[in-house]
This record gives sequence, C-alpha cells and structure tokens, in this order.
Amino acid sequence: MGLRAAADIGGTFTDVVTVDEGGTVAVGKALSTPGDLLRGILNGLADAGGAPDDVELLLHGSTVVINALIERRGSRAALVTTEGFRDVYEIGRVNRPDAFNLAFRRPRPLIERDHVYEVPERLRADGAVVTPLDEDAVRALAEVLRERAYEAVGVVLLHSYRDHSHEIRVGEILRNELPGVFITLSHELSREYREYERTSTVAANAFVGPIVSEYLDDLAESFSGDTASIGIMQSNGGLAGLDRVRRQSIQMVESGPAGGVVGTIQMCERLGLRDAIAFDMGGTTAKASVIRDLSFPLAAEYYVGGYAEGLALRVPCLDIVEVGTGGGSIAAVDAGGEIRVGPRSAGSEPGPACYGRGGTDATVTDACVMLGILDGNSVLSGGLQLDGGAARRAVGAVAGELGMDPIDLAAGIVAIAAASMANAVRAVTTERGLNPQDFAMFAYGGNGPVHATLVARELGVRRVVIPTMPSVFSAVGMLLADLRNDVVQTELLRVNDLPAGYLRARLEQLGHECAAALEAVDEPPRHLYGLDMRYVGQEHVTTLEVEPDIDREALTTRFHTEHRGRFGHSAVGEPVEIVGLRASALQASPSFTTETLEPGAGGAPAPEAVRGSRGVRLTAHGEPTECVVYDRTRLRAGDVVTGPAVIEETTTTTLLREGDRLVVDTTGCLLIEIGGRA
Repeated sequence: MGLRAAADIGGTFTDVVTVDEGGTVAVGKALSTPGDLLRGILNGLADAGGAPDDVELLLHGSTVVINALIERRGSRAALVTTEGFRDVYEIGRVNRPDAFNLAFRRPRPLIERDHVYEVPERLRADGAVVTPLDEDAVRALAEVLRERAYEAVGVVLLHSYRDHSHEIRVGEILRNELPGVFITLSHELSREYREYERTSTVAANAFVGPIVSEYLDDLAESFSGDTASIGIMQSNGGLAGLDRVRRQSIQMVESGPAGGVVGTIQMCERLGLRDAIAFDMGGTTAKASVIRDLSFPLAAEYYVGGYAEGLALRVPCLDIVEVGTGGGSIAAVDAGGEIRVGPRSAGSEPGPACYGRGGTDATVTDACVMLGILDGNSVLSGGLQLDGGAARRAVGAVAGELGMDPIDLAAGIVAIAAASMANAVRAVTTERGLNPQDFAMFAYGGNGPVHATLVARELGVRRVVIPTMPSVFSAVGMLLADLRNDVVQTELLRVNDLPAGYLRARLEQLGHECAAALEAVDEPPRHLYGLDMRYVGQEHVTTLEVEPDIDREALTTRFHTEHRGRFGHSAVGEPVEIVGLRASALQASPSFTTETLEPGAGGAPAPEAVRGSRGVRLTAHGEPTECVVYDRTRLRAGDVVTGPAVIEETTTTTLLREGDRLVVDTTGCLLIEIGGRA
C-alpha cells in the first residue's frame, strides 16, 4: 500500500496517523502498553486500518528515553574522565534555585561515583596538550570495565569540545577491547564548554543507550519490509535515521512534544500567523511552548525533572514547560485535607475510572464526564466504551471524604487542573517578559480541546485554534518535520576583533559538517545559523539567529536590541563577545497537506451537523446549561457556532463556553474567539 505512518507514544495513548499514496489520511489510537511499547504502536496502526507490511516510511516519537531517565531504569553504565576530575558529576552546580526551600534535593547522578574512572591526559582550554594520553592506562582500564560487566561506557575528557583527538582515541581503544559494549563520547553529543553539563549529557546517553538500541532494533524488525525506512523524531524538531539515534539516544528526550510544535508552525503558516502558544494536553501531562516568528523554540539546556532538581542535558531541545496535569491526573485528598490534582496519573493501566478497566481513582477525565463535558456513554477510538457510572462512583468517593456535593467537586477538579496548566503557559510567556494575550493558543492532544477555553480565560488569551486531528496532532507534526542535524561549537571571539570573512567561513564550515551527517540527502539542504553572545564579563548568553555574512556593526546592534528586549536593559558601548557558533542543516521530508474544507452556507451549521444536546455544568456553581452538540466531521468552512456548545469527534471534544464564538476555517481548523470570563 505504500503507507507513510507516524507513531507517537504518550503516557496514556499511542497515536498513529497514516497517509496512503493517494493522500488519504487515517487515524488510529490505542492505549499505551508500558511493558511493551511496540505493541501499542501495532495496535494503533491496526486501528488506523494498516499493518506493518503496508508501511513504507515510519516516523516515530517515543517516551522510552524520558521514562528511563525519570524512572532511573537504565543500563549498568560507567563514566571515564580526565584524571583529577572524577568528582565533576557528583559535585554538579553549586547554585540553589530555591534558596528558602528546606526540602531542596540536589540532583542525584545517574552514574554513582564508584562507577566513575580516570585516565591520565590533559588539555588546556585552547586545545594545547599538557599531558599526553596514556594509552596503556586506557587498555588497563578496559580490562577493569570488562571484569565489572558494564553494558555502556561514557567518555568525557576535559576540553574535548576544543580538541577531541584524545577522546576519539579512548573511544577506539574501548570499542576494540570491549566489543558489544555501548561506547559514547561527549564530543559526539556536545561541543560546548561547561564540564558538568557535558558530563551529565554523556552519562545520560550511556545510561539509556543500550535500552534505546534494543528498542530501535525491535522497531526495525517489526517494520522490516524491503522498502521500509524509519525516521526518529528528535528533541530539536527534526528527524534522524536509526544509526544516528542509536549513537545519540539522548536526542529523543522530548521527541513526542516536538512533533506537535512542528505541526503548530506549519498550521501558523497556513493561517497567516507568526506567533503562537503550543498547548498540548494528553492523558498524563500538559506541555506549553512559545513560537515566535515561525521559529522552532530551542533551549540551550534541558533539565530532566525540571530546573530546580533536574539533571542537565546539553543538547538542542524543545523549549518546553511541562506540568503533571492531564486527563488521567488523579484527584485525591492530601494530608492537609485539601484536594490535589496530579501529578500522579492513572496512566493507561488501568486509566481513569470511566475507562471501565478497573480504575477506581477519580481523575480529571472522570470529572469531565460528571459535568457532562464528555458523553459518559460514548465509544472512543479503539472501541473504548466510557462508563459514566464508574466516573460518578470515583468522584463521589472523594466528595464523601470532603463532605462536598460530587458535581461541585468535579467542577473544582477541572478548575484546579486549568489553573495548573495556565501556570505552564505563564512559565513560557509571562516569566519571560511575554504577554500571553499577544498570542493565539493552539490546543491539541486528547484533552487540549476539552480544556482550552477555560485555560485561555485563566490567561486572558482571546484566540484559540483547534487544529485538524487534534488528539493525534503530534504524530501529524512528525509527518511534516524535516530531516535535521545541529552542531554547536564553543569558540570565544570578541566581535570588534573579528577578521573580515572569518565568521562567515566558520559558520559555513559547520553548516557543511551538519549537511554531511544527514542521512539520504538527495538535494542540498537549507541551513540555519546562530550565535551565542554576551557582554564581556557576563556568565550566561543570548542566542541570535543570524545570516553568515552579517557584519560586526550590525551584529553588535542586533545583540543590544535583543538583550534589551529579553532582559529590559542593554549596555551600549560595552564590548560584546561570541561564545558559541551554531549551525543547522535541514532537508524537507515527504509531507502531506490536508484537503481544503468545502464551504458551508456561511452561518449556522447545517442541521445534519447537529447530534443533539445535553446538559453541561459550565460554572463552579449553578445548574447545567443545555448545550447543542455538533459533529465536527459535518462542519463546513465558514460555519459559525456560538457558545455554549460542544463539538465532538471520535478522539476528542471541544467545549465552547458562554460568549465564545467559533468559525470553521478552510483548513479545517476551529478558530475560537474567547468571550466573557470563566
């Protein structure tokens, strides 16, 4: 059949989208299978009407890396570093993000100190050799590593970002002496200074590498047709082949959410928007990211478990804030007698009580069933029959503990969840000097459309977009993503001292290196370039996207402007320096465009679009409001729906509250203007 398929594994559901040779799109959704992730993909593919032998190209985003890191279920790994620097990983950073938090915990290393080893060698920061590499010592160390049966070894030598010849030689010796052991070198992952962050990154890659390699081997075996190929979604918003991801497994840490942001950028282009908030609410978590000027939002560092206590990863990664609030988030009474929603989740096994799979905990989804937002008698994609009675029993049990009316409690659960998710959006907008009201909010994921209008009210956002196929939108984004490779190289350069043409030559050199690493490049890729810059004497940097031929004066002016916009001040006249050079190579992969929606009459939807009506509790107190229920598949371009109303589709539900107005776009997107308050 020549299918192109995208599979996105989430904490509750596994989403699959397929496109055949004629451009027909099919959607599959299945409960995730934590013990055997591949089974969830095959179930989702079957739900979409496909089989592994039909798939010509599989694009995939997975939680396998982030799950292994958070749960600390990785390989038996060792770390090899420069003699005298064994404790870099243990010491970490001495900063304390929350000075008054008495319960503060330092990040706990993935590889304990007993498994960190040293080799004699030393470079200066300029790459000059102080101590030559002792190869005999490396061979002796290899014997120790063999005896202790390590599955993986990470190598991180001091200043290897400047000159990695010593690190390469250590890797050659270890691979020769330890066949079958996963060997990872720090310069293959990061060529930036900051020894702790580089060490933490290579330790994480060693920790997850064997698990990811085994998982990818199983994936390839299941999709082993003669023409089948597999692309893995990376945290940088691009795709990579299996060989590169096997070596750089840590690049998958946020592979699923990256697909949704890519899809949001593509839809922004079709709708004529340049700035947006990408809001993704699934069954386990909610995620928010900000798109400015149609550019993919990358962060220099990623913290597993959050900045306060998380381990740092120095890889190009989606700039995202995540909170433990999803449809499956459990609502329970805490030790103080207050209701708490999340971060504990019912997941996919057993899932919310209303899934009828044995769950008894009250969740956000159960509360939505209680309020009438979701039809408690409906059948979800994959044949999952909702059980409204089970939802009522679960919420009622918690209400009994608190002495509350169950319906009032359900409304409170939804309100608490919305406030938590709004905080995630504020973390990427208000806390960075941006006003969320200046952005349109794209809401997707299985629960994004359900809660979007309430979250928007919390933030003062007035424009909400529900894209086509919202519950599988991250998988859709994977079908739209480019092949991508990034290189970041530390290089300290005073802007005023730059020789003519030097910057262009170095950036283009890195660009060629990026392009050479792309798999199956048929056409010359396009390039993006950037610079990490700061005032002389500063610690942290500001990243600017630039053209390689930018001159010194224009570069300095741009930095002052960017610094003022980001931090509210600049220091015109102070010397400026470049700390890092960035280059990216991107090549478009085969994509698809959804069909233009046929026009309607330009007013209220046609009668056949109406499924009926039901009472929905829209406010914290009061009686249910009778809401018209529409079938999204029967809406046409130009149709207008005013709230309160419910728009249903197989995999999710969109709720309009009082004062909201929805217009159906020719792209199939639902464009909502938010009116009134919660």
